[in-house]
Amino acid sequence: MAGPGWGPPQLDGFILTERLGSGRYATVYKAYAKKDTREVVAIKCVAKKSLNKASVENLLTEIEILKRIRHRHIVQLKDFQWDSDNIYLIMEFCAGGDLSRFIHTRRILPEKVARVFMQQLASALQFLHERNISHLDLKPQNILLSSLEKPHLKLAGTLALHSTCPHGMRSMCSVALPCTWLPRWCVSGSTTPVWTSGPWGSSCMPPFASRSFSELEEKIRSNRVIELPLRPALSQDCRDLLQRLLERDPSRRISFQDFFAHPWVDLEHMPSGESLARATALVVQAVKKDQEGDAAAALSLYCKALDFFVPALHYEVDTQQKEAIKAKVGQYMSRAEELKAIVSSSNRALLRQGTPARDLLREMARDKPCLLAALEVASAAMAKEDEAGGEQDALALYQHSLEELLLLLAAEPPGRRRELLHTEVQNLMARAEYLKEQVKMRESHWEAETLDKEGLSESVRSSCTLQ
Repeated sequence: MAGPGWGPPQLDGFILTERLGSGRYATVYKAYAKKDTREVVAIKCVAKKSLNKASVENLLTEIEILKRIRHRHIVQLKDFQWDSDNIYLIMEFCAGGDLSRFIHTRRILPEKVARVFMQQLASALQFLHERNISHLDLKPQNILLSSLEKPHLKLAGTLALHSTCPHGMRSMCSVALPCTWLPRWCVSGSTTPVWTSGPWGSSCMPPFASRSFSELEEKIRSNRVIELPLRPALSQDCRDLLQRLLERDPSRRISFQDFFAHPWVDLEHMPSGESLARATALVVQAVKKDQEGDAAAALSLYCKALDFFVPALHYEVDTQQKEAIKAKVGQYMSRAEELKAIVSSSNRALLRQGTPARDLLREMARDKPCLLAALEVASAAMAKEDEAGGEQDALALYQHSLEELLLLLAAEPPGRRRELLHTEVQNLMARAEYLKEQVKMRESHWEAETLDKEGLSESVRSSCTLQ
């Protein structure tokens, strides 16, 4: 029953205290359960008089959806009540506030933190998408943080089944300013939540930075290609994802499936309770291959295991357990380095064995300058690979060479030169994959070694200082 005056409503079983926020239809309060547990919750009070028939149906649908779903990164509905004045949604309390405030107080988020947050958002969106559920208002204000000490995202806001979503629905989406209306052609269709992931994801480097609301609206309406600023420096994967998310044309925008599978999102390696078990299983396989004398397979498995050990360290909250995992990673990395030396020696021997065929291919390519040039780039990659710390540069050269050679191979007529070129392309692809694995292993090892004992919370505190 509503209380007298302007104070919070009175609700059986709860003491409502401070107001957390309000909107057109509802006000959200912090509350305490009167039970012995004194559990802290958030109570969303929806005034019945503000609802029309359609709004009531939408609210009931949302309650029905929230009652039957449970996900680590979606705000949980614990219960609901009603009286003559209000409908009360008793929700999980998120002490860290919303993502909009979190970003705006820091002005910018480092890519490492933004990536973890994007993984968590993608995990929630994938869960909803698999159940034919749409989020109708995806924006930073509807993305909450569980806490400021060990934050993880919790998706809040309006949910609906795809079949009940209004056709051509307009959405609100936060970018550089709190809320921005998006043209119908930007947001209609099932890819709307993917488009809106882009603007909040790009809040760490806003492509829509504007001095006024009208300037911001003009930039969003414009047909000009969206260009990301050069600073802060971002990885190529991050830039690629943001450009594909911020595509205005829904037919060209990244699909849900491609979004979830994108290497920057990389849901497979998202920190979770399964990360450590998956890493351990790969180590068991690596040890077996090592005992069988298959150094290359063992090295590859150790590298794949490390890709799960790093998220396992992010997920683990117990300091002693985290240090134990780090110690094991150190042992596995020592063996991986030994295997790397064995595999590298073997690879160099194979490359030397292939020299006569490579020289013959180069001789046969003298009448085709583009083929000869691509082979020269491959030779430069091999030379760079022998230099200390040259793996990244060598990988870039291998990739550049292979782009050309694959096109040339497709157009090459049958014959001896085509056979030699096919063999050379296979050898170069194997070298490039090996180097890619080594570069990733080194980066993952560095991340595991430098991971703060407080995990993401310390990363947030140290990297997201006010600027």
